[in-house]
Amino acid sequence: MGPNTTISDQLLWQAPLCERWRQDLEGALYHLANCFLLLGFMAGSGVYGCFYLFSFLATGFLCYALWGWFFACGLDIFVWSFLLAIVCLTQLAHLVYQLRKDIFLEEFDHLYKTLYMPLQVPRQTYKEIVHCCEGRVLALATEQTYAVEGETPINRLSLLLEGRIRVSQDGQFLHYVFPYQFMDSPEWESLQPSEEGIFQVTLTAETDCTYISWPRKTLYNLLAKERYISRLFSALLGYDISEKLYALNDKLFAKFGLRFDIRLPSLYHVLGPASSSSEPEAEKEAEESKEPALPPHPVSTSTVQKAPPAPAPSGPAPPGPARASRLGSDGLASGSPLRSQPHVKAKCSKGQAPLAPTHTPEL
Repeated sequence: MGPNTTISDQLLWQAPLCERWRQDLEGALYHLANCFLLLGFMAGSGVYGCFYLFSFLATGFLCYALWGWFFACGLDIFVWSFLLAIVCLTQLAHLVYQLRKDIFLEEFDHLYKTLYMPLQVPRQTYKEIVHCCEGRVLALATEQTYAVEGETPINRLSLLLEGRIRVSQDGQFLHYVFPYQFMDSPEWESLQPSEEGIFQVTLTAETDCTYISWPRKTLYNLLAKERYISRLFSALLGYDISEKLYALNDKLFAKFGLRFDIRLPSLYHVLGPASSSSEPEAEKEAEESKEPALPPHPVSTSTVQKAPPAPAPSGPAPPGPARASRLGSDGLASGSPLRSQPHVKAKCSKGQAPLAPTHTPEL
């Protein structure tokens, strides 16, 4: 061996070559260990992927350790394989500890699987959301009110877990709140962090209900600190409010049986509810418009004097009255256009809904 020979040259080019390959194969334990390692390296991502990976790696290294002890008779093979198996088992124990540490109540676990897991929210982030509501599940008995119109302050945000909530205003039913929907999302979005307000609707439990509630100041602090949670709540609240608007849209039926769509801006004044006192008057006007005009009472010819013939105009005829303009501010100020237009009311009474208003205010 020359003096200029390096270690790499010795390992690559001057290493002893195998003079004769073995004809027999290693034992079944050696091949079983390789199969376990192959299956382990096919694991996916996530917590369950880590469980899969380290379980198969630990089993494979244990097989290597047994093979090195009983068949290869190599102490180094046994020691290294046994140490690697211990490392994999330690990692499995750490994963089990982390999962046991993040275990929630049954209600919170169902909430995570229903609402947050489809959005791929990490469990650590969900843990902060649960910690913000102090991990408490509150209850409402049947016919117990969550908020009273004009009395209850808006100081929290709640999410219904079980049961059904009835929302009403002035004793009139508006819509229901079902499980895994926010109970007061419109009130929450209507206020700035520095503003105070009270409920404009009454929320009553129709069945035994359970819900979770985030205090307003605590939740605002969390949203200000965690930008990801802020965007998450913004998306959830926006979707919840849109669902409530569609529920109200399904309830908006005209008296002639056809439905108006609140998404059409040209129908905003058609949806204006007419007062009960003005309805008989409008119907009376519609009936009068249908009746034919009665002939005038006969007048005595002795009292009628013939008017002198009008002189022929010397110049061009004056222009006629201008075409009736669209409904302006006077029509809007007089109330709902249905009250001031008997022909529209007559069409509605026959079951013919105007698909678009005949007189639309100019924008």
